[in-house]
Amino acid sequence: MPRGVLQRGTNVELTREVPGLASLVVGVQWDAGGETALADNLVTAALLCDARSRALSEEHFVFFNQLAAPELSVQQLEQAVGDDQDQIEIDLASVPAQVERIVVVLYVNEGPAQRRTLGQLRHCWVRALNAAGNAELVRSEDLAPALSTELAVSLAEVYRHDAGWKFKVLGQGYATGVAGVLADYGLSA
Repeated sequence: MPRGVLQRGTNVELTREVPGLASLVVGVQWDAGGETALADNLVTAALLCDARSRALSEEHFVFFNQLAAPELSVQQLEQAVGDDQDQIEIDLASVPAQVERIVVVLYVNEGPAQRRTLGQLRHCWVRALNAAGNAELVRSEDLAPALSTELAVSLAEVYRHDAGWKFKVLGQGYATGVAGVLADYGLSA
């Protein structure tokens, strides 16, 4: 599958384009310039959601305090490779049948980064890689120019389609931060 750049709202059929794709890495890259307080307090997370776009449980919110979903199908990698600041690995075959979509988000950790917003980012991308060899499959357009006062953004989702999986760029910002994201997916902060 050739590398491509996806705009907000567009998707690609990963498993059709890459037959035999078993495991995926979703990488997040950003450039905060000289804003080290912002860069040091950005959190990448994933939510495993059902057909109603509701997280299965609090244990299905994968972030720095909970590095893996209960069945280990989605895990935050402790050390990102390449140019990504954070990476989440998805073992597609192990994702529970009731999970229809896995949403990847980026948010400002509220405590130490007060008065910082995602609008201060110079650049922000999300990309999908084949875990076997880390070849980039697709990446988003730069999502940073559309951000201003947001404290969180749903970057992308990996979702079931027919018998396979698709990757969609979202780029939906939340001025209410991670609490707004969690509320949209049926969890409380």
